[in-house]
Amino acid sequence: MTGLPVPSQGSSVSSPPASPSEPASASPSASPSASTSASSSASASASPSASGSKLPKPGNPKGRASVPAAARAADTSDPTRTVGDGTPESCTSAAVVKAVAAGGVITFDCGPAPVTITMSATAKVRNSSAKVVLDGGGKVTLSGAGERRILYMNTCDDAQGSVNGPCNDIDAPRLTIQNMAFTKGNSSDDEGGGAVYVRGGHVKVVNSRFTANRCARTGPDLGGAALRVFDQGGDQPVYVVGSTFTGGRCSNGSALSSIGVSWIVLNSYFSGNKAVGKGANPAREGTPGGGSGGAIYMDGDAIKLTLDGTVIEKNTAAEGGGAVFFVSNNRTGTMTVRNSTLRKNPSAVFETSGFPGIFFMGAGEPVVSGSTLRK
Repeated sequence: MTGLPVPSQGSSVSSPPASPSEPASASPSASPSASTSASSSASASASPSASGSKLPKPGNPKGRASVPAAARAADTSDPTRTVGDGTPESCTSAAVVKAVAAGGVITFDCGPAPVTITMSATAKVRNSSAKVVLDGGGKVTLSGAGERRILYMNTCDDAQGSVNGPCNDIDAPRLTIQNMAFTKGNSSDDEGGGAVYVRGGHVKVVNSRFTANRCARTGPDLGGAALRVFDQGGDQPVYVVGSTFTGGRCSNGSALSSIGVSWIVLNSYFSGNKAVGKGANPAREGTPGGGSGGAIYMDGDAIKLTLDGTVIEKNTAAEGGGAVFFVSNNRTGTMTVRNSTLRKNPSAVFETSGFPGIFFMGAGEPVVSGSTLRK
């Protein structure tokens, strides 16, 4: 990205107030599970992780944003494969890795209670897959145990299979993450994407939860403790719907981070994420760089961010944009905030005057309606 101008320290309230929104606990709607059974080779198996029949429902329960068809959960009533045979012990890391590599619609059958599967290897999408749908039915948490990334898709990685055409702008694979939880992913020795890294193809996240994920603590342009996206086919947006992102730590964008990608975030919740790098982007002399976008970090040209029915609160940035850092290098990018609440997202060094918690460089100013923005 190009150099930052001398920023303003903003503290004012912008836009009319929105109705209060708070996270809640309830059950996520799960897709029906299926009958076919899949591999369950040895390796780290699942362990019961919570009481009750499902994990708490993610997202902002008071969010009322309309969800377009392209952003809705995939139909998993007729899955291609199922991880597990009805017991927690049958739901192993090896089974998840094998299912993701095989592709198609993947569900889980790990017994009646929620389970956590500790991953002993990263699950990698093969570039030959047309689609991969990962549906935990509101019961499955994948854990990186603080040691590894959990899920990876990269159409420019020949190790996952070659592609026809420009690898950054290819239409498939199409990855859908729904009714899942990801925790303790870690890509501290890589380029971001502690829980999930995506380059090329398409990805969307529906009714899912990301907690306590990590990526490298310094660097001017890396990020995405929960989800890092680098390019999407046809420059289509990434949809995030009804999902929760908490406790992320990374140099930048400790929930979501992207280069050259647009996002539409609906009815979701972000809290307790911290951008911990130092020196911003480009890195100030004598610093390693980073520290921007406590929750969301975006860099590119004609990029767009839409927040609708979403709460972003109590996130922090060691540099700029406690909630959101948005830079459109050619100043054509736009940001829209509708019926959302952004509050208590301190920016330690800089933010855009009049838009607390936001640093924005794009076309004009963020367009805010029916929302609360405050310190």
